Amino acid sequence: MKIKGKDYKTIWFDNNTVKIIDQTKLPHKFIIKELKTVEDTINSIINMEVRGAPLIGATAAFGVVLAIIEKNEQSFIDKSCKDLINARPTAINLKWAVDRMNSKLKGINSDEILSIAIKEANEICNEDIGFCKSIGLYGLKIIEEIFKKKKGTVNILTHCNAGWLATIDWGTATSPIYHAHQKGIPIHVWVDETRPRNQGANLTSFELNEENINNTIITDNAGGILMQRGEVDMCIVGTDRTLSNGDVCNKIGTYLKALAARDNNIPFYVALPSPTIDWNLKNSSEIPIEERNSDELSTIEGLDKSGEIQKVQIYPDDSKSLNLAFDVTPAKYITSLITEKGICDASEDDLRKLFK
Repeated sequence: MKIKGKDYKTIWFDNNTVKIIDQTKLPHKFIIKELKTVEDTINSIINMEVRGAPLIGATAAFGVVLAIIEKNEQSFIDKSCKDLINARPTAINLKWAVDRMNSKLKGINSDEILSIAIKEANEICNEDIGFCKSIGLYGLKIIEEIFKKKKGTVNILTHCNAGWLATIDWGTATSPIYHAHQKGIPIHVWVDETRPRNQGANLTSFELNEENINNTIITDNAGGILMQRGEVDMCIVGTDRTLSNGDVCNKIGTYLKALAARDNNIPFYVALPSPTIDWNLKNSSEIPIEERNSDELSTIEGLDKSGEIQKVQIYPDDSKSLNLAFDVTPAKYITSLITEKGICDASEDDLRKLFK
């Protein structure tokens, strides 16, 4: 996808260095950051310089590469893998990518391990691009059907950022939007601000603007009234972990949007690549829900008059706050799952038919 007309991916490997777009600086500053050690990689995940389940997984894969470059000793690589997995607990892609790297590198001669690791990490990235493009083509069919019936602008509500900035390219929830836009279908996107880190306002709106797609930022609590007014044709979100029974764990507030959509008979779709499916966990109560620092709630960042990014406190000094990063939307509130292999019901039977 594009920034100021130039094509970018969210992560790439160059001259033994991992390069990322520092998403904590968007939309106000566009900075390419270099990661040179596995510790740099871990910190980039924890601090959300990279975020989104597919991108976190790819970053972790390159973290294994950097660990090998740093110290090609099995004990160091093993510890680095554990530290990478613990960087953020909820997104299943992180553990999936590290486990895949470990499996690929098991028993490999130390002279060959680096080149094989680089190849595998790049393959993880390339697969994700293909998955996300395919998700977009399947999701496009849904948008086309709405457009044919409505014969006017299709209004889509999304939550958080499941765009190309959360993947390697195309995005998950945004991929159908990008494909529809490229086909000339008039699209308007309601972008949930998505407190506390404002990934919708800072990232989703930013990338939609760069692709010249009409969008409007709304407060997280405005979606319900827009649905009541008939100003939303469909909802589409991403996911950080989807259980085999169809339950979806995504950014906090997703569950409330699904409830509002159900009450207003608006279809609610979840777009996901298959590495985001947790085939082992059976009960959504067992998903580790990340609780982040309360400072994310009590402070907010923005540009001051001099053009510098500043952080200010917005809560009383003595107030307590709870910052849960994710919630779970039960399968019964999900119209369909959009995957790289097709569209299916949010159920174990349908998922297993799709991914035999």
